[in-house]
Amino acid sequence: MTAAMHPTDFTLAGALAALEEGAISAVELTRAHLDAIEALNPRLNAFITVTAEQAMAAARESDARRARGEARPLEGIPLAVKDLFCTAGVRTTAASRILGNFVPPYESTVTAQLLRDGAVFLGKANLDEFAMGSSNLTSAFGPVENPWSRRDDPETKLVPGGSSGGSAAAVAARMALGATGTDTGGSIRQPAAFCGVVGIKPTYGRCSRFGIVAFASSLDQAGPFARTVEDCAILLRSMSGHDPKDSTSANVPVPDFAAACKRSVKGLRIGVPKEYRLDGMPAEIEALWRQGLDWLRAEGAETVEISLPHTKYALPTYYIVAPAEASSNLARYDGVRYGLRVEEKGDDLRTMYERTRAAGFGAEVKRRIMIGTYVLSAGYYEAYYLKAQKVRALIARDFDQAWEKVDAIVTPATPSAAFAMGEKTDDPVTMYLNDVFTVTANLAGLPGLAVPAGLDAQGLPLGLQVIGRAFDEETVFAVGAAIERAADFKALPRVRAGA
Repeated sequence: MTAAMHPTDFTLAGALAALEEGAISAVELTRAHLDAIEALNPRLNAFITVTAEQAMAAARESDARRARGEARPLEGIPLAVKDLFCTAGVRTTAASRILGNFVPPYESTVTAQLLRDGAVFLGKANLDEFAMGSSNLTSAFGPVENPWSRRDDPETKLVPGGSSGGSAAAVAARMALGATGTDTGGSIRQPAAFCGVVGIKPTYGRCSRFGIVAFASSLDQAGPFARTVEDCAILLRSMSGHDPKDSTSANVPVPDFAAACKRSVKGLRIGVPKEYRLDGMPAEIEALWRQGLDWLRAEGAETVEISLPHTKYALPTYYIVAPAEASSNLARYDGVRYGLRVEEKGDDLRTMYERTRAAGFGAEVKRRIMIGTYVLSAGYYEAYYLKAQKVRALIARDFDQAWEKVDAIVTPATPSAAFAMGEKTDDPVTMYLNDVFTVTANLAGLPGLAVPAGLDAQGLPLGLQVIGRAFDEETVFAVGAAIERAADFKALPRVRAGA
């Protein structure tokens, strides 16, 4: 570590090397990130719960293990955990009043594996309530502020994206070396793009969903945020693996994702879907997309125009399937077994349910429950839900046919840079359009990576997305790393540790 280097300036891979060399201790690294949280979280609101004492105890244990020669793959690395992952003995809220005081007695599989590999948990990151949102404005614990700001309007607060906005903001502001997130329709990739960090949604089934508070069970998938593609690859290896406690967990080998980041892209065929050229798409997004494809061609890849004809139906399909599954999953929050209970003397069971859910759920969650219940109701199930499932199968088939021609697909990650708080809140449909480039990967169960690749005219980060075949995250990482090298993205947000 150079004399001028702040402990929060490390990449995750760089921190592991520095810890191994003895240039810094896990205690020093963790303390620096906790200090950053103390300084910045009152403004950014990226963390709901900070576990400083447990983090320092874990860091001391990490230093002791390293001194004994027993260092594990993530020994001493300070991480943020999206507050959707159950953590034993630590409050898990899903950013909802209905779970405001819930302390789970068990650990999610993903967080258990990170702890097994030596990670240090700094606390629980803020999110849209029950992961429902594209802005991190729906949290019962208040919105998260993006650490980036517009060059010509630095005082206007911007959203970090959602639902995993707290995780993305924490990594961007250098309050954590990495973070966990979940992605149901873009909730890792969109905030990663908005905050200028890297995020990957792996293949559905790659990471266990056990112990993650459910939103839409056939779409939800855990994944990491970090500052570099390699850092994400390191985290994903620890997060992945078969779990008998999750019936949708895939029993497939977990490769060395970090090694794949060093692969050449020479000879790879990169798909360019014509349906992603939207009417009214900002010129900056279009230009960045072209630039990304030029970078890959310069590395020896070939670009191939492809068609994904059912893409135009992806958003309406998603906003039928996801709320339907949410209405089913959220039926468990009834005020009886755990979480909030609101009742008055003389209430019958039904009235207690109604009072509890009225007080416990926010407006966006109620909206999605109502949509989901409607599309599953008698008389509408076949007209909406069943038809949406058929279209979902066609979207997946489009990708299957594309893989006969290409090895990966590159698209924009988002239709714009981060927008201001309040800019799109009046119209839910306008907000939902933020997921236009990301929902297809969830509907088809495919891996998708967002990597920062440039800045807009206001100095805000813009990201590109790489989509790959199921369980071929290695190619996704190779293409993402090639874009990262060419882009050489070194811009930093105005609000960050060590600034």
